[in-house]
Amino acid sequence: MERKRWYKDMVFYQIWPRSFKDGNGDGMGDLWGVYEKLDYLKDLGIDGIWFSPIYPSPGADGGYDIADYMDIAPEFGGMEAFKKVLDGAHERGMKIVMDLVVNHTSDEHEWFQKSRQRIEPYTDYYIWRPARPDGKLPNNWDSNFEGAAWTWDEVRQEYYLHLFAIKQPDLNMDNPLVREEVKKILRFWLDMGVDGFREDVITYISKKDGLPDDHLFPIYKGMPNYNHGPRIHQYLQEFKEDVLDHYDCFTIAEAPLVSPKLALDYIDEENGQIDMMIQFQCQCADCLFTDYLPTPFDLRKMKQAFSSWQYKLKGRAWNALYIENHDHPRIVSRYGSEDFWKESAKMLCAMYLFQQGTPFVYQGQEIGMINWKPQSIDEYRDVQTIWNYHHSALHKSEEERLKRQWRSARDNARTPVQWSSENNAGFTTAETPWMNVNPNYTWLNAAQQEEDPDSILHFYRKAIALRKSLSCVRHGVYQEYRPLSGEHYIYSMEDDTQKILVVCSFCKRDSNFRSIKGFDLNTAQLILGNVDNPRTDLLKPYEVRVYLWNK
Repeated sequence: MERKRWYKDMVFYQIWPRSFKDGNGDGMGDLWGVYEKLDYLKDLGIDGIWFSPIYPSPGADGGYDIADYMDIAPEFGGMEAFKKVLDGAHERGMKIVMDLVVNHTSDEHEWFQKSRQRIEPYTDYYIWRPARPDGKLPNNWDSNFEGAAWTWDEVRQEYYLHLFAIKQPDLNMDNPLVREEVKKILRFWLDMGVDGFREDVITYISKKDGLPDDHLFPIYKGMPNYNHGPRIHQYLQEFKEDVLDHYDCFTIAEAPLVSPKLALDYIDEENGQIDMMIQFQCQCADCLFTDYLPTPFDLRKMKQAFSSWQYKLKGRAWNALYIENHDHPRIVSRYGSEDFWKESAKMLCAMYLFQQGTPFVYQGQEIGMINWKPQSIDEYRDVQTIWNYHHSALHKSEEERLKRQWRSARDNARTPVQWSSENNAGFTTAETPWMNVNPNYTWLNAAQQEEDPDSILHFYRKAIALRKSLSCVRHGVYQEYRPLSGEHYIYSMEDDTQKILVVCSFCKRDSNFRSIKGFDLNTAQLILGNVDNPRTDLLKPYEVRVYLWNK
């Protein structure tokens, strides 16, 4: 089947289901709540929804520890609610994308329970190793969340590999039976009408032969031995040829530590195995490798990330555009300013929406939700956050360790969506939500922004509609200007019929703005901005402008 690449004309919205909207009043977000908000998403300009995992799961890692790939968790409404959402989305012309998590399962999955008992054919579904003769672990790899990457299993009397939480054992993708299981999962959801998959850490599924020690990588020791492993392209090509090519669907891969050059091996439209790639470089302008190694925000570093992907993928592959998701703190608190909350939220919106690619908006991003500041580690739910608090910076005081989480924790993006100023932000009618709501919901919520024509929500609606109306965004050429500036991000998009200039200030003060050669602002139409009566020679704090010239 020929790929139609319909995703190039779409804007997606990511839903973290536990925190989106509670539709049955039990305190946890669910698919009934999603169904209630389908028209809200359509009005925002959304064409497709990506669901973080909604499968049965013990919840050790927010649902990314899956116990059954071919069902919907009862707490989310089960298969009945999912089919209602799927049909409701399709009736509105919206696509549905599932999270495919096949690097690992839950340790409560039937496969793992049988594997630990050496029941065929599941014996080698996972990566098992005995202790070394000296009693040490099979190798020196680290997990991403909970210390060493190996845990002893008393039933099997061997260690199993887990690159993430202890309750997330890695599958052995070298076993062809495991790959057949993946194909069954893909077919199951595609036959039901699902439109594609976001593939979680898919570049980890092929490990280096022999699982050797790592003596080079400074953090996440072992990563060079499992990221972009020796048979990764073989396995992805197998999934593509055997299943995906037979459906009108699309795939987007999550790929930590990937460059545009390396990404092209996966997403080149001539011979790639995946349609798009979620890279992490745009999320590293205020950290080293991970949000838990913070550095001062560096605008040049951020611009270089966005520009390099635009330049190097042009004509060969398609960009996935995002500035927020479930794995990172809120963007206004990171790259913008809570002191200039509305201005910086709008600027960041326009900053990425007018580049070439398919944009993803994360729940709550469209109303400018910001990081929260709980007073106790007990309020957090994320396994990575809790581990980091208890095992990193142990010489620091409790107050200092909490402040570290305020800046870096993934739970900053997972607090319930703030729908109104009613109790629990209108997220649930239950007395207690599954996770505490950010107290600022009394003034930061969707209902109030619906009533304010100058709100962040209305700005997102306008920006998304403008994006869809501009041929130069879809088909044009990207060009960055003044890349060495530590104050401004300026770029253009141009095709045969029109060009735009996007001007973004990252300053907390007024800054001088010099015109760009070849762009006469006196002949341009200012089609989007966040400041009344802008001056051509001056940018206000976190100001953004989008100029249009028709040829």
